[in-house]
Amino acid sequence: MADFSDFIVFADESGDHGMQSINPQFPVFSLVFCVFRKEEYANEVEPAVRRFKFRWFGHDAVILHEREIRKQQSPFDFLKGSPAVRARFFDELTDLMSTLKMFGYVSVIDKAKHRAKYATPWNPYEIAMHFCMERLCDRMLVERQRDRLVHVLFESRGVTEDRDLELEFRRVASNQSQWGWRRVDFSKLTLEPVFVSKAANLAGHQITDLVARPLALMVLRPDQPNRAVEAVRSKIYDLKVFP
Repeated sequence: MADFSDFIVFADESGDHGMQSINPQFPVFSLVFCVFRKEEYANEVEPAVRRFKFRWFGHDAVILHEREIRKQQSPFDFLKGSPAVRARFFDELTDLMSTLKMFGYVSVIDKAKHRAKYATPWNPYEIAMHFCMERLCDRMLVERQRDRLVHVLFESRGVTEDRDLELEFRRVASNQSQWGWRRVDFSKLTLEPVFVSKAANLAGHQITDLVARPLALMVLRPDQPNRAVEAVRSKIYDLKVFP
């Protein structure tokens, strides 16, 4: 039986990593790794998220999805009603996010600048993945997780995309990716990707989803108020903006 890590990692992205067309309204791609100590995740984080859902929906089957909350789509369409209810919901969600025990690594790629700077630009997902895995590896070694199995959970996007993402992940984990100037020896850890359906309703994925777009917006529009980022700013251990 494998010697499992004390930590579990959830990954999510915001934006399109393709370089053929760039949305002028959102010309960035972000990847976020949210890391939880398993004991805290099981005993504190998951119950806190569940209690929040019970208070607001009466059950815990609902999935906290940033886009649906932002656009006030079902089951969050009740936010279109009373301003007082809406304010209370966001106050409680902010409080929840600010108290959760976790830490994160973020990579934001400005695709427009990336394409302008390089004649043959690297895949933004490759850059973002390498950075987040690099920082994760550094931290896990500090946390004495050497030679232990660390699972990184991704939300499944379909057979083709999952396959491409897993290939890139394993290239980095096996020291085959040569991007950047640093040379981290990933062989000191055993990193394993896991692809999970959104329907699995995992608290870790929902937390990561709730911060992925706001963190990208923080880079894109630094002067814009960003309540979601303020709630987790102290938990972001490193943020890479490229180029």
